Amino acid sequence: MSQRPVEQTCGVLLPCRHKTTFSSLPSPFAFTSAQLVSLTLISPSRVRRTRTHAATMAAMEGAVLCAANHAPLTPITFLDRAALVYPDRPAIVASSSGLTRTWRETRDRCLRLAAALAALGVHRHHVVAVFAQNIPAMCELHFGIPMAGAVICTLNSRLDAAMASVLLRHSEAKLIFVDCALLDVAHDAIRRISQSGATPPVLVLISELLDDPSDAKLPSGRVDYEYEHLVGNAGSSPEFAVRWPADENEPIALNYTSGTTSRPKGVIYSHRGAYLNSLAAVLLNDMASTPVYLWTVPMFHCNGWCMAWGVAAQGGTNVCVRRVTAATIFDAVARHGVTHMGGAPTVLSMIVNATAEEQRPVARRVTVMTGGAPPPPKVLHRMEEQGFLVIHSYGLTETYGPATVCTWRPEWDALPAEERARIKSRQGVHHHGLEVDVKDPATMRSVPRDGKTMGEVMLRGNTVMSGYYKDGAATAEALAGGWFRSGDLAVRHEDGYVKVLDRSKDIIISGGENISTIEVEAALFSHPAVEEAAVVGRPDEYWGETPCAFVKLRPGAAAAAKAGVVEEELMAYCRARLPRYMAPRTVVVVEEGLPKTATGKVQKFELRARAKAMGTVPAAKSKRSKL
Repeated sequence: MSQRPVEQTCGVLLPCRHKTTFSSLPSPFAFTSAQLVSLTLISPSRVRRTRTHAATMAAMEGAVLCAANHAPLTPITFLDRAALVYPDRPAIVASSSGLTRTWRETRDRCLRLAAALAALGVHRHHVVAVFAQNIPAMCELHFGIPMAGAVICTLNSRLDAAMASVLLRHSEAKLIFVDCALLDVAHDAIRRISQSGATPPVLVLISELLDDPSDAKLPSGRVDYEYEHLVGNAGSSPEFAVRWPADENEPIALNYTSGTTSRPKGVIYSHRGAYLNSLAAVLLNDMASTPVYLWTVPMFHCNGWCMAWGVAAQGGTNVCVRRVTAATIFDAVARHGVTHMGGAPTVLSMIVNATAEEQRPVARRVTVMTGGAPPPPKVLHRMEEQGFLVIHSYGLTETYGPATVCTWRPEWDALPAEERARIKSRQGVHHHGLEVDVKDPATMRSVPRDGKTMGEVMLRGNTVMSGYYKDGAATAEALAGGWFRSGDLAVRHEDGYVKVLDRSKDIIISGGENISTIEVEAALFSHPAVEEAAVVGRPDEYWGETPCAFVKLRPGAAAAAKAGVVEEELMAYCRARLPRYMAPRTVVVVEEGLPKTATGKVQKFELRARAKAMGTVPAAKSKRSKL
């Protein structure tokens, strides 16, 4: 196993810190101690650990902080343990090609990868980008890059060249690993960087096998290195001395937000936060030893909700798939004995709407963690019927992914199916790494636990981001008052469970009434003809704005639907189930489906623009429909 160096400091042995503190880290990862405390970027315990040993000993005589009782927390230690305890168990499986690597092989390859990065001049805290789908190399890079002391920056695999070039310039990535399926986009992005006068990153091509051999093509354009050549190079030694973090609050990852409401921001994760959230994610997923995890969550999104490291903590198997379809999911579950998976409600929708040809028998229960948007109760119920246990979580990029979970209580098992689904659609309570509250953002007082009073979801604790990269002002705003402000509006029920009603930007204010688009969408989803639904505000001459629903119909319903009839039917359906002011005044059927991010979130800013382009609802029509 790799040994951590030690140095003599203040008369006791400490993990070698190289005299490094946050204030001495290369800008823009640098913060002064005062800034860290004022922004609550570090916990009170971290502040105390920076004090003198005399102060520590004064608190409890005989207490010392030394190498025997303290080492920086980092998730890359999970790899060492997995290789020791489960050396011959499969660590990574490529579902399409059948390629399998053990934990011993994976650790060896990650060490070689780290050695290769060091040989290429990658230093501590350099950013190394990855532009890839859910392929085996993505699992290895989550360990190999931090083992070289660098910061992993996984880019959304659906980015176009323009946005990819913006993020590469902003991150100042020294090197980028590129999936062969995305090489054309990467080349275009690098060309744009060069034309801007900036230095483009070194490009390493990952030549993984594609699901469809017809997708294969010889690389054209600039390729500096090839992934397997780097890993297999004689100079890339498996005896590489891992560059352990000198301080657990050093950065391990840079993740860009999905940009559903604005331009993506770079969120900094620390080794400490990633370690703690990985373990919290294992607990949230009810994950025992040696799970089989199907990668339906994009690994670029919050480092796969930190499961890129969490699976290693349990010695599990990563089943990698490029394309997420109903057929792919059922096939992987049947062939590999999948025990766990995750995904946005769109993934759940794929499963419940799978055709008979796509479905395969589910031999044992599969645990599915979902988040990103509240799943409709009807979808939750149908998932249970098909052998999938859904765990509903809630979180943001700024909280390392899942931060709360709708923890199930045994007494709820006896409730009717509809009531169970309603309870499970709540976002629930915080996990062990942080705490959550619903507060009035003006007074910072907690709202009553009455299920009615709305406030903003706020979080604080060890698994909240270190800050926004190069954006101290945004960091200060987001963490003002000692809490991270999510921008999500919610209520808290008597039992303490949180239910998110809407994004603050998505709430519709109609005639002075607040309308939760999530509640309107739930009503639409309960209609048997609706496959997808999203609600935004449309300008209204009389009420200011009123709900406008965009829906995609199920295949059979779409074929039978008549223009104008189905829209009126859906509005009447909602009026029968919602207060009239909440029912949509406009329904738009979209054949191609709703616009989404790569993580499955509906891009409501696009729908708002379409609703606005439709013009204002006339006052005469609006008055009649509101009565």
